[in-house]
Amino acid sequence: MKAMRTLVRASAMAVTAALLTAPAAAEDGYRLWLRSDAPAEGPIAISRLGDTPTLRLAEAELRRDLPAAANLPVVVALASDPAVSALRLPVAELGNEGYLVRPSSIGGRQVLLITGNTDRGVLYGAFALIRHVASGGQVANATLRSAPKVKLRVLNHWDNLDGTVERGYSGESLWDWWKLPDYRDPRYTDYARANASIGVNGTVLNNVNAKADSLTAPYIAKAAALADVFRPWGIRVYLSARFSAPIEIGGLKTADPRDPAVAAWWKAKADEIYRAIPDFGGFLVKANSEGQPGPRDYGASHADGANMLAAAVKPHGGIVMWRAFVYADTDPEDRAKQAYTEFKPLDGKFADNVLVQVKNGAIDFQPREPFHPLFGAMPKTPLMMEFQITKEYLGQATHLAYLGPLFTEVLEAKTGRGQETVASVVDGESENHQLTGMAGVANIGDDRDWTGGTFNQANWYAFGRLAWDPSLDSAAIAREWAQQTFGTDPRVIGPVVDMMMRSREAVVDYTGPFGLAHLMATGHHYGPGPWVSELQRPEWNPVYYHRADRQGIGFDRTRTGSNAVAQYAPAVAKLYASPRTTPESELLWFHHLPWDYRLKSGETLWDGMVRRYDRGVATVAAMRREWDGLRALVDTERWEKTAAFLAIQEREARWWRDASLSYWQSVNGLPLPAGAAPPEHDLAWYKAQSYPHAPGNPH
Repeated sequence: MKAMRTLVRASAMAVTAALLTAPAAAEDGYRLWLRSDAPAEGPIAISRLGDTPTLRLAEAELRRDLPAAANLPVVVALASDPAVSALRLPVAELGNEGYLVRPSSIGGRQVLLITGNTDRGVLYGAFALIRHVASGGQVANATLRSAPKVKLRVLNHWDNLDGTVERGYSGESLWDWWKLPDYRDPRYTDYARANASIGVNGTVLNNVNAKADSLTAPYIAKAAALADVFRPWGIRVYLSARFSAPIEIGGLKTADPRDPAVAAWWKAKADEIYRAIPDFGGFLVKANSEGQPGPRDYGASHADGANMLAAAVKPHGGIVMWRAFVYADTDPEDRAKQAYTEFKPLDGKFADNVLVQVKNGAIDFQPREPFHPLFGAMPKTPLMMEFQITKEYLGQATHLAYLGPLFTEVLEAKTGRGQETVASVVDGESENHQLTGMAGVANIGDDRDWTGGTFNQANWYAFGRLAWDPSLDSAAIAREWAQQTFGTDPRVIGPVVDMMMRSREAVVDYTGPFGLAHLMATGHHYGPGPWVSELQRPEWNPVYYHRADRQGIGFDRTRTGSNAVAQYAPAVAKLYASPRTTPESELLWFHHLPWDYRLKSGETLWDGMVRRYDRGVATVAAMRREWDGLRALVDTERWEKTAAFLAIQEREARWWRDASLSYWQSVNGLPLPAGAAPPEHDLAWYKAQSYPHAPGNPH
């Protein structure tokens, strides 16, 4: 018996020793950039003045993540708390969501105070301090102050009720509609926490290609369950509304927005939603685009449709986000012009609780597009930026493409109206709009690491940070994300940030240099297809966009072509009117040029295109080498997955390069420049490639 007890005791000691010496749990990416953990000796001293669910969350986050060695107690409190208001801090300009973090004296002791005018502001301040420390900063001397420049910072989920996600490359939908409202997956809380950490304050739950069922009582109850989870984190829910819902689920014979019965139906529907979700944010609408129903079906305008819905939600404080992504196959006009043509005349005609949601470019989330001409053209209307976080056209989930530079490239663009930038239009500064917003098409799914890969998380992160403050630097955002994701070791952070900052330009190089766009294969938008010409609608065919022939390549959008340049302010239009003043990165977007056109480098356009394709492939190969060098410094699981993805990216970059050059040569009959490797296969081989079951492709 004694021997048995000795054996049991020895076994228990062995297990304990193993637990103490075993490596940390596998880094599967689930924790995103929120990887800090308070050490075993206990967290820093935290005090909370006041009691709300959101203040309790702020306290809990600090207890979880701040180190005990900080040697300065932290106090979280509303600015209205007597102990804080006595300090007479400059908090008025913080608004409803801003925060102030600073050393202070409360109750006769020195503390680090985190405060704001609302508990949401305090929560954002807590996350700001956590970010500061995780990026190498100290608690003791932390002085942080910020307020969001954009009011609505919203993720658009293109999630369908059957669990699929349009243009989603991270598994199925995060929302388990089948089990809601009864089962609330703990991941919903973790999702809300991640969004709150970067300042996202709204989420549209369903696809813009909406089903009317989303507005029925059972699905309203499901949305209400999610709203209950998100509310303490400062996040409101929104729903995409199908414009024909009054017919499909309401029994009406029309959805004409000017019909009183239709307006009454929507008012009753809004009242029903707000009874279930008192803080419901409002509706997002895709109308009269790609087959979706809308007001133009009845001879009404987009303003008529938006304002009718806006009237329904206004008594409850709701808003309408009306998408400007419209084009029709019945309209022979350049697709890049159609949104401007439809919406510019409606400037000033939208209700005051309507935002017109405009994509960053006039076509469709291409790896590079000039900024949308509507920015700067509708001064009387709040314009909401729409970025795509999911990489529909940038290698889907497997290609490393950090989108921070894409976002800032657009936001920093000058509209041509004085010093106005796209960012100053979006944040309301230009025309003093109080209702402002930025939307990002989410890349989140039910994959364990949320986004299908570690570096895809950076795009979700960058969107949130830039929605909070569009003036932030994309490289600085990359660095703080990398430090929170991989730790602060400079041997890791330097190469990682370098890879990130070169990655998007590499995708541009190997998919569409010099402003070429929409060259992807049909439907799934996966892989090259510049030869595609047989699709029913002309603007769905890549040949529509590149217009390559024996003489040259590019879309003439000057006065001799579609004259899309005229939609920009005169200063910008003048810049784009000549190939000599057009930035070479956008050259073929605006001009059809001969293959022997001389670039600023002195080389011909054709030689320059080949060099860009080669540069894109070479950049990916270099990224692979850099990542290989980090093998001993990054956890095995995330390193191996990223290494596999970079191998895929290099192979597919070569595929893009070879297929594209093979096709261009079939058109122009030109040899490759000296030293350029020939395509691996002939054009027929590339044309024969087929991917009918690629993920994210709507069927």
